[in-house]
Amino acid sequence: MDRFKKVYSQGIIDVMEIWVDTETGVNYVFHVAGNAAGFTPLLDQDGKPVVTPPPEK
Repeated sequence: MDRFKKVYSQGIIDVMEIWVDTETGVNYVFHVAGNAAGFTPLLDQDGKPVVTPPPEK
């Protein structure tokens, strides 16, 4: 579970989270509503994935 890091969360029943892939920097949206859930790349206004630069080592 070290590959993905949760960077944002809101809600209790209707949950919206943003996760970052620590290897690629790609941001993902995770949404839960009732018994349904989805996980998809977060896209910018041009339809390209939002990428967070990895921290310097």
